[in-house]
Parts: sequence; structure tokens; C-alpha cells
Amino acid sequence: MSHIFQDAVVTKYNIFNSLFLSLPYRGVYQTGSLLPLLTQKSEEGFAAGKSPRQIIEHFFEELLEEATPKERMDLLFAFIQYIERQVVLFDSVEDAAFDQTHEMNGKGSVKYLVDRLDTESMRKKMLDKLQDFSVRIVLTAHPTQFYPGKVLGIINDLEESIRVNDFATVNQLILQLGKTAFINHAKPTPYDEALSLCWFLENVFYDAIPAILKKLIDELGMSAHDWPYPQVFRLGFWPGGDRDGNPFVNADITLKVAEKLRDSLLRGYYRDIRVLKRRLTFKGVEGTISEMERKMNSTIFGPQEEGYTNAEELMAELQQARQFLVDRHQGLFLETLDLFIIKVKLFGFFFASLDVRQDSRKHTKAWEDILKRLETKIPLLKYSEYQSWDEARKIDLLLSLNIPLREEDYEDATTKDILASMKSIKTIQARNGEPGAHRYVISNSTTALDVMGVWALAKNLIGDEKGHLALDVVPLFETVDDLANSAEVMRTLYENEAYRSHLTRRENHQTIMVGFSDGTKDGGYLRANWSIYQAKEELTKISRQFGIKVTFFDGRGGPPGRGGGNNQNFYASLGKNIEDKEVQLTVQGQTISSNYGTVPTAMFNLERLFTAGLENSLFRSSRKDEQLTEADGELLEELAESAYRSYLDLKNHPSFVKYLDLKTPLRFYGQTNIGSRPTKRGADGEGLKFEDLRAIPFVGSWAQMKQNVPGFYGFGSAIEQLSAEGKQEELKKLYKKSLFFRTLIENSMQSLSKAFFPATEYLREEEDYRELWDKMYDEFIRTGKLLLEISGQKELLDSNIVTKESIKIRERIVLPLITIQQYALQMLSETPENRTMDVEVLNKLIMRAMFGIINAARNSA
Repeated sequence: MSHIFQDAVVTKYNIFNSLFLSLPYRGVYQTGSLLPLLTQKSEEGFAAGKSPRQIIEHFFEELLEEATPKERMDLLFAFIQYIERQVVLFDSVEDAAFDQTHEMNGKGSVKYLVDRLDTESMRKKMLDKLQDFSVRIVLTAHPTQFYPGKVLGIINDLEESIRVNDFATVNQLILQLGKTAFINHAKPTPYDEALSLCWFLENVFYDAIPAILKKLIDELGMSAHDWPYPQVFRLGFWPGGDRDGNPFVNADITLKVAEKLRDSLLRGYYRDIRVLKRRLTFKGVEGTISEMERKMNSTIFGPQEEGYTNAEELMAELQQARQFLVDRHQGLFLETLDLFIIKVKLFGFFFASLDVRQDSRKHTKAWEDILKRLETKIPLLKYSEYQSWDEARKIDLLLSLNIPLREEDYEDATTKDILASMKSIKTIQARNGEPGAHRYVISNSTTALDVMGVWALAKNLIGDEKGHLALDVVPLFETVDDLANSAEVMRTLYENEAYRSHLTRRENHQTIMVGFSDGTKDGGYLRANWSIYQAKEELTKISRQFGIKVTFFDGRGGPPGRGGGNNQNFYASLGKNIEDKEVQLTVQGQTISSNYGTVPTAMFNLERLFTAGLENSLFRSSRKDEQLTEADGELLEELAESAYRSYLDLKNHPSFVKYLDLKTPLRFYGQTNIGSRPTKRGADGEGLKFEDLRAIPFVGSWAQMKQNVPGFYGFGSAIEQLSAEGKQEELKKLYKKSLFFRTLIENSMQSLSKAFFPATEYLREEEDYRELWDKMYDEFIRTGKLLLEISGQKELLDSNIVTKESIKIRERIVLPLITIQQYALQMLSETPENRTMDVEVLNKLIMRAMFGIINAARNSA
């Protein structure tokens, strides 16, 4: 596979990269000619222990001695712009070669799965499983996408042109890249974020998901017409619904985004109907399709009363046309019609389910406002007394209330929005169908009251005359402590008669979300992953006891430090003690564009999530030896606890928060204009507090520093401790046996592979940070060495050559960018009298370098 990657990606990249030198733009030839020299100087300088400042200054002294300070700065900015475009080119070349560097029908594909169903009983087992199984990809607006939409469009076009070796078009697109800005000059609004992600819905998922489903149907030898499991793929959407920490999301935005989702989908349907119209020109069918076109046009553009009210009306007409095609016209173009029918079954009139999310503390404040207002009406009810009650009594009171709730009765903006956002769910359901908005996610869930408070609010606001709700209330457990307590929280909910009745009406189904991002920030990489695994086992156990079908919704980010990496292997590694009814996960920013940016990459990754989710149910008997035993669990618990202690020792270091605040690009995230949310939860005037840090800038800042602490810290120390206790051989056996443990190790290897500590070694010269830097570096060396010993690999990621080679090339492309950013950070730390550059220029260098470093890593934030 290495030689394929070399030929299809590296060689091709080098050829197309040379086109940059011929661009007819001022200074581009000098920039392109000098950049390889800066790369060389950076490699040699860091190897010799030089600081970024020494490398940059030596570069100028040796090659541009006569250049003025302004000319030097202009060249550094030109280098940044040049490297950004090199990264775009490499992305496009790699995507164009995707089907050559990946086995599209290999392990994890739909074809590979069906080929393993070698008996009729196995086939039946799978079809039974599909009755209540699905994969739900939830697109989120978390700010990790550093490419503006216009650049994503160029990448898409470049990929298509490179794939067919269209040099003329590639050259034109590279010219376009040279003129296109890579930064947003203003923060996007939540609606802007929704528009950006709708591009992926319209141009990738709309085609990729039906193609996978059609592939599955064909492999099974079944008919698309009577395929009974359209729910096996679902899309979710957070932009416009996720108001956790985002004051710019409101009910109006939520309704506007839901309307955009519907409109985007219906326009896709309209285009497909026009294609059908060009093919189904037969008597008895032609008129039906023409009428569909007219009605869909009215549905989109008006008059709406002449259009479709819902997807069921459209489906009835499609089935009528299909029957006529079969009966009278020998099924000509039936496959084209069936593919459209599949789309309507999959997407309805909603496209993607819009989730609403808010922090539990906001709901607590809303109930405070409500109860204090109620106190003025009913003097016997004192809010001060309510505060002293135990949880059960508080829940009983909230459930007993049957009161009108109007936004205009309250002054607090968040309380108003909570009430309005719940009402918007009912409006969306009436317009787009219940699947269009049916989940309310509660961040920072710590108690049963957090869930029951939301359920009681919704019951009063949007329940029917009996208080019944067409809504799933989804608690999100994130911190180590909350994960440990989650099963008891759910027990309390399941034992509550009112909530239990609600679940009965929701087909005894409960969705529970677990968060990797804040879990890792709170407890470190190993502790977070193992705590989530344990929590899922306990939550499965308690749910099964009460006859509840539990679905786990994973809040994953891009890098391993936020639950990213090889997600497919995580789902394939779950044992029989974790419910596997569905695979649900958030996908955001870079992960959307890198894993789901084209139809081929989306199909590849979606297929592997789909088959991974079925792996345990279908092939558990053949994988008995891989299941974690009680002894394995104890070993992993020892490992996780040891890693947790190491991580806490680092996190509690007196210089830790100060280091993040003053020495990393953390404070520059707010200036990148890539997302609508603030970068921290506290007020702007407050000093930095660890608990207020958002996981994205936290993890992203470590990626900028090329230290990647959240993706490995504590792993090496834990292995070292257990090895000292004579357990290294047990760990090696566990690595060979357990896919879960292998995935933990190999994802951590990815974090290690993207780290480069020489770039920040200059910080050892500062007394405040020497000890902290040494701790991180020692753990980096220790973890790399011991992960190789446990895995038996000679180099990191030997088990995944394509990823290994891709990282190697990408890291070399951005090495000069890292040098420039660290140079600016280093200069910024100088006293004013020793600083030779303007602070604003340095700030701009740091911020501008962030984009290329993030984009090259593809999953660093």
C-alpha cells in the first residue's frame, strides 16, 4: 500500500505543486523558491536544538540580509499563504486517489459483510437485526472547520479534475486559489453555519446514503421497492438547534434552519423528478410525473396549497407510477425510479433531524424564574423552601404543575429562548414531520432532576391534552464523575412512573449521549475512553432490567483527544454487555470535510460504521476470544486509574492554565471567525479558568503547539507502572486480543505521530514552564516507546501505512508554518525593549498560521 500511496498521492502532488511556481502573481516565484530552504533550515535547526527565533533570523541573515523588516514580514505572510494552498492541493490529490489507496469493497464494506453471511440463518439474523438498527450521523456546527465554504468548493472541484488528470482545469483552479481568501472577515452566524453544512447534505449525503442502501439491497438480492428498513441510515443536524453556550442561537434561527433543511431537500427532489420526467415518457406514467413536477414546484415556491403536504402524499404517487411501469412498460428505467423512492423513504420532508441542545444549568435558572413568578400567584409556594427540598420532592412538584408558560412573562433572555425553542419543536414537527425535530439534548446532566425538569417544561409547553410528548429527552453525561453516576441517574428516571409512561409511548426507547471531548479534558485520554465504556455497560444493564431499549449517542470530535480517530473499530469492539441497537455520533468541522467531503469518502466511512455496528450481533460467537473478561476489565481499570493520576498531576500543575493562556494560541481562537460560539463559557472580563475552557480550543491549542497532550498523556506512565508490577505481558496479550484496546493504542499513536516537541523546546529556558514542558516531553517519549513495545510495531502506525504516510507528508508541508508561528509566540514573550516587531503583526502571524496547521492535520480540533 505504501508504493500505491507514493505513486498515486506523493508523486502526483509534487507534479501539481510545481504549478504554483508559474502562477502570474507578484512574488510567487520567490516565495515558492525560498520556501523549501526554510523547510530545510527548520529541519536542521530543530535537530540542532535551535529556537524558532534563531531559525527564522538565521534564515534571513543568510538568504535575505538586505531585506527590510517589512519585507521580511511580508515574506513570512507570503509563506503562510503559499503553504495554505499547498495543503489544499494535497487534500485534493489525496481525495482524488482515495479509491486507489483504500479498498472500497474490502474489510468493513457492505459487500464484505454480505459475503460473510454464508448461511440462510446468518442472513435471517442480519435482517432481524436491521428491524431496529440504524446509523445516525449528526452534523454539528462546532468550530473546527478552518476552510471557508468557497475554499471547500475549490477543493471539491480540484479533486474531480485531479482524478482525471485535467491539467488545464487544475491550473485554473490553482489560479483561483491564489486569489481566494482563506479567512472569514466576520464571524459566521448560526444560520451561516447551517448553510455551510447544508452543502454536504445536498452534494454528498443526498447521493451517498441512497447509493449505500442500494448497494446493500443489491448484495442481498432484494428489491428496493419493498425494502422494509429505510431507517438504517439517518442524518442529524445541530446548527440552529444547539444553543449550549451560544447566545446567538434562538427560536427564530431554529425555525429558519428547519425550513432551510426542508427546502434543500425538496429542491433535490425537484431535480430528480425532472430527470425522471426525461426518461419516463410513456403513456400512463408521463402524466403522473408531470403532475409531480408541478406539485413539487408549488411545494417549494408556492402556492403551497397546490403542493404536497407531506412525504406520504409524494410516496403514494411514486408507488402508483411504479406499478404502472411494471404492469405496462416492462419496468423500463425502474432502477432510476426506485433510487428516488429510496431517497423519499430515507429523508421524508425533513432531510436531517434538527436536535435542540441546552445546558442543564440554564434549565435550572428557567425553573427559578418560573417558580418565583408562581410564588407571586400562590404565596404558599416559596422558592427558597423549594431549594432546600430533596430531588424526589422537587421532581414531584415540577411534574404536578399544569401552568401556561409564555415568553412575554419573563425578562431573562435564556428563559425566553428555552420556552420558545421548545415551542419551535412542535412547529417543525407540523411542517417537516415528527422526525424533523424530536430530540432535546441536555448538556452537563448530573441528576435525574436535570432530565425531569426539561420533560416537565416540555409537557406544559408542547404536550397534548393528556400531557403526552412527541419528544425524546436526551441526557448528556461528560465528566468522569457524571459518567460514573449515570446509571443511578437513569435508574431514578426509569423508576419514575410518569417518565416510565412517557417511555412506553416512545416505544420503550431511551437515547443517552456520552461526551468524549469534555471527558478527556476532565480526566485524560485513557480515563475518558474507559469510563465511557464502563458507563455504557452499566447503562445497558440498568436499561435491560427495566425493559428499555437504550441507544448511545456519542459526542465525538475529530482528534483522538476528543473521541476521534478510527471510530469504526471502536464500534466493532463493543462486547455483548453494551447495547448496539444503533450507531450515533456527532461529526464536525474538519471531520465532515475530510471523512465525508466527497461521495466516495462518505460511502467508505458510512459503510464501515454500518458494518461495525452489526459486527458484534452477527459474529459474536466467532469472536468469543476477543470479549473482555472480568480480569481484562480490572487490568484496564488499573491502567485508566494510573493514567488519570498522571493526567491530574499535569492538569493541577501551577503553570498549566497559565501556559495555555500565555504560551499557546488558545487566546487567538476567538479571532479566527470560524464559528459563532464564544471560545469559553465564562464572561469575557474574567480570567481564564480551566472549567470554562471549551474542549475544542483546549485540544486545538495543544495541536497548534505540536504537543497533542490530550491524545496520549498518562498512557505511557500507566503502562510503565503496570509493567513495574510485572503486568507488561498481560498488556501485550490484551493488545492482541482486544480490538478496543488496540484502537485506544493506535489512535493514541496518531496523536503522537502529529507531535513535534523540538518546536517548543525554547520554552525550557523560561523558569515558569521548564518543569511543565519536561513533564509533557518525558511522557511523550515514554508513551511512544511503550506503545511500540506493547503493540510489537517498529514504528508508530505501522498497522496503518496510508495514515502514517499521509501524516508524514502533511507534517513536512507545515513545518515552516510551525516555525513561523512559534517564532511569533516566542517574540511576543519578549520584554518590549527586546521585541523587534510590532505586537499586532505578531498576533496576526500567529492567528494566520493557525489555519494551515489545523487544515493540514485534518482532525486536530
